[in-house]
Amino acid sequence: MTHIPTTSSAAPLPEGHLRVHALDLEAQGVAHRDDGKVVFIDGALPYEVVSAQIHRSKSSFEKGVVTVIHRESSQRVRPLCPHFGLHTGSCGGCKMQHLHPAAQVAVKQRVLEDNLTHIGKVAAGMILRPIEGPAWGYRYRARLSVRFVRKKGVVLIGFHERKSHFVADMAQCPVLPPHVSAMLLPLRSLIASMDAAELIPQIELAVGEASATMPATTALVLRHLQPLSPADVARLQDFAVAHPGVQWWLQAKGPDAIVLLPERGGHETAPLAYALAQFDVVMPFRPTDFTQVNPHINRTLVARALALLAPTRQERVMDWFCGLGNFTLPLATMAGEVVGVEGAASLVERAQDNYRDNAAHPNRPTALAPTHFVVRNLFEISPEALLADGVAQKWLVDPPREGAYALVQALAALVQSPDLRGDWVPPKRLVYVSCNPATLARDAGVLVHEAGYRCVTAGVVNMFPHTAHVESMAVFERD
Repeated sequence: MTHIPTTSSAAPLPEGHLRVHALDLEAQGVAHRDDGKVVFIDGALPYEVVSAQIHRSKSSFEKGVVTVIHRESSQRVRPLCPHFGLHTGSCGGCKMQHLHPAAQVAVKQRVLEDNLTHIGKVAAGMILRPIEGPAWGYRYRARLSVRFVRKKGVVLIGFHERKSHFVADMAQCPVLPPHVSAMLLPLRSLIASMDAAELIPQIELAVGEASATMPATTALVLRHLQPLSPADVARLQDFAVAHPGVQWWLQAKGPDAIVLLPERGGHETAPLAYALAQFDVVMPFRPTDFTQVNPHINRTLVARALALLAPTRQERVMDWFCGLGNFTLPLATMAGEVVGVEGAASLVERAQDNYRDNAAHPNRPTALAPTHFVVRNLFEISPEALLADGVAQKWLVDPPREGAYALVQALAALVQSPDLRGDWVPPKRLVYVSCNPATLARDAGVLVHEAGYRCVTAGVVNMFPHTAHVESMAVFERD
């Protein structure tokens, strides 16, 4: 890529030059040709003038990669990771390292506002200050692909190459915790030495928090397509001894079929867990459980969501899509009663265990509110099911990427049917935490235009710095 200083933005552009005016959800610069055709340009940033090599052309748009930057954005920065780039072979794990982190957040905020406006036809009364945190070393969960390259006799471990199914040749990864990044090359050597080197497709990573007496627990889930030899088992155990805090889990079948590899010679690691210290809550989890990738941001996210929900000891609260209890348990320190609802019985059992363990802790300063958990398919929920759940003054909604369309539709149906709802009343406040601004905006449209709520505030959560992933939060109230 070449950088050429040039003239002011008001001057007509020479032939082939493109003025970038926006960034899309894939972190591609967006420009328009004189005839109105849209051009998406990898590596280009808003307010830049660039030339691009076009590799895909359709009647209404083109896609390409930046080749020359004629006018550079003031927000362009030098990527920290040597594996970041636009060329074949570059790691595809991050898409925004060339953009200043503060500008990344601004782009994500704009995406949220645009989605609310254009999809939901909703405007937030106030925009929240973005939740931000460390830009590096934040990724405590990852799925690393493994590939034995027979021609070169090497093993690659990392994320996929940019726009490819090949595994990037990574020696480090600044978004992983430093101790995990430093482990990438030793892991490559380990897998290369194993009898099963060609039969290991991935290693799933989960890092728990350090305790007062032990380092951070690093769980490595080894996916293997055939049973491991005794020699390979010994190699894994030796690696764990050489890297304090590492524990190996073996996964021969599906995602839930994982087995902890016995440790050698009294070598022990602490169970995986993270703390929500402001609520005196500790959350144990298994390596393949869904937990937030970024524990630093998660703590702030939970605190802000509950501050905005503002439950009291006189109120009943529903936590929809409760998972392991990331919001449910903190809610139990503030509300009078809490109900956690989730679709999988196994998750509900784990959430119940986490609640019981925290409630029974001898050093707990205040008792947890009565809390129970319900198994329910939340993608097919009916108005009658909401009636059966009873009245709750406040709701916390934290759905997956698909959103909570059935839930908000059922709520709207009850609001519009006074004969059906009887004495049941809708929640007066609802906090919606989202990992997909498009489905949040869709559901916000239902809440505002069909259920009579106001979107009083909304904002973004930068859970995944340097990626195009947008997490967000919105608050809805009803008179």
